[in-house]
Amino acid sequence: MGKIDKALATLAAMERGCGDTCPAFARCTQANMAVTLVYLCLLLSVPLQDVQRLVWFAAYPIVWSSVVGTGYGRVLRRSLYVLPLLAFVGMFNPMVDTAPAFRVGAVSVSRGWVSFVSILLRGMLSVQAVLVLMDTCGFADICRRLRALGVPAFLTTQLLLVYRYMGLLLEEVQTMSRARAARGYGRRSYPLSLWGAMAGQLFLRSVDRAERIHRAMLARGFDGGMPRYTPADRHGSHGRGAVVWALAWTLLLVWLRFGRVCVPFN
Repeated sequence: MGKIDKALATLAAMERGCGDTCPAFARCTQANMAVTLVYLCLLLSVPLQDVQRLVWFAAYPIVWSSVVGTGYGRVLRRSLYVLPLLAFVGMFNPMVDTAPAFRVGAVSVSRGWVSFVSILLRGMLSVQAVLVLMDTCGFADICRRLRALGVPAFLTTQLLLVYRYMGLLLEEVQTMSRARAARGYGRRSYPLSLWGAMAGQLFLRSVDRAERIHRAMLARGFDGGMPRYTPADRHGSHGRGAVVWALAWTLLLVWLRFGRVCVPFN
């Protein structure tokens, strides 16, 4: 399987979610989505110098990914892609804040390095929580449930259409790649001018196909917003197990944020 095939398979898996394979209490419900929102708010509210408290918040993606069968190792590998962006955001902290935070033997660690590590941790954990939610619900189901919760239709519709356009673009890349391989007689290197022409053709082909899809949507009654969706149609209403699961995590996360679970750096 080539890289494009793997990317298309990943997009398809992200759209489906775990479905009925994960336990009933951990399936996609508004309660679990609310827990993820609470988790993100509490995580991002932790002071920059309180790195030890951030480590405890890793329990949420670790436990949830294990319950739904995704595996934390896979989630961790996928979240590593945001490390360069996070490092760019906090790269100047060690140079700006040079006040000592603590000592490790004879080495003094500045508050800037502590805040830099804090930015990396909170960014990674936030992305991991969102990835686990997508593995549980599926991207399309998340957008539909957000719409059912009252999020404006133009926002959820744009998210869905952008996601679908990513798949459309990859399909066109796959078609052009197979055509190039079939006519290249094993050739792997091509001049830059050819790659430029292929990029232009890719843009034209994807836009043309997107227009055909849009006309088909209009013919089926598309009015600028996706049809209203009742989440109970897929997984049923909130069960007692899902409510207990969400409530337990909410209480635990609040305790991790405000309780005396560790001593912050001074």
